[in-house]
Amino acid sequence: MIKILFATVSVAFLMLTACNSKETPTPVTVVGDVNQRIDYFASHGWEAEEVSEKNITIPYEFSSLYEIYASMQDKQGLPLRKYAGKTAKLFVYEIKNYNPYNKKMLAELLVCDNIAVASMVYSEDGGSLRMPVS
Repeated sequence: MIKILFATVSVAFLMLTACNSKETPTPVTVVGDVNQRIDYFASHGWEAEEVSEKNITIPYEFSSLYEIYASMQDKQGLPLRKYAGKTAKLFVYEIKNYNPYNKKMLAELLVCDNIAVASMVYSEDGGSLRMPVS
């Protein structure tokens, strides 16, 4: 009887500990300056040259199309959803080392509070080819 009681208490303790454990926070990628942004792309094998930048507001509620974009960011481990409704900077780059079907490729990096919150590589023709950076 004591063994059963001990086993029950042990299992309960393990379950309680597991339920109260904190999740490991998602690492952030700091991209506050141009060198950090270029290094971000290079770390994923992309040779990128900055083309433009502009301020945008990340939608507070995502449309179905933006939800597809957000899902891509989830898979890359980027925190786009956390920044919904916030002002961000959108940087656009030309990709120099990849041009499938002779299509010019661009990349974008969405930055909020010097943190990479979203990124994507896409064809200049309006995005007939789209892929995650990582």
